[in-house]
Amino acid sequence: MIRVVVQTAAFDLAGEMERLSQISENVGGMSVFMGQVRAQGDGLESLTLEHYPGMTEKVLTTLAEEAGSRFSLLGCTVIHRVGTMRVGEPIVFVGTASGHRAEALQATSFLIDRLKTGAPFWKCERFTDGRKRWVEARDTDDEAAALWG
Repeated sequence: MIRVVVQTAAFDLAGEMERLSQISENVGGMSVFMGQVRAQGDGLESLTLEHYPGMTEKVLTTLAEEAGSRFSLLGCTVIHRVGTMRVGEPIVFVGTASGHRAEALQATSFLIDRLKTGAPFWKCERFTDGRKRWVEARDTDDEAAALWG
């Protein structure tokens, strides 16, 4: 079971974990990652994510399907928020379920690394002094994604 959602609203971490844990009685391991807007010591106030509706969901679904077949997943949930989020608010949820922990852990790492570089999101940071800056891709994100082939 693959579930991909792009939304403006915050998600319920406990609810999403519960939903994923109940997909099969064969679930032996789950892995969850939740990313949030972090303060960077430079007055960051908020982060705005823009996306291309339809295309974004398709790319996220393709990545989830790849993770599912690569790591023998029983279930996978990817929720990515768009719109404006303040420091401390959640941005992304990736949850994977498999028969064993190793596959779930690897699949979650794979998805986060690939989402950072392969998903069509545009990020704009806004600061308390009124500045705004579009976020460029980082070399370290590209390097992490490249390790998966």
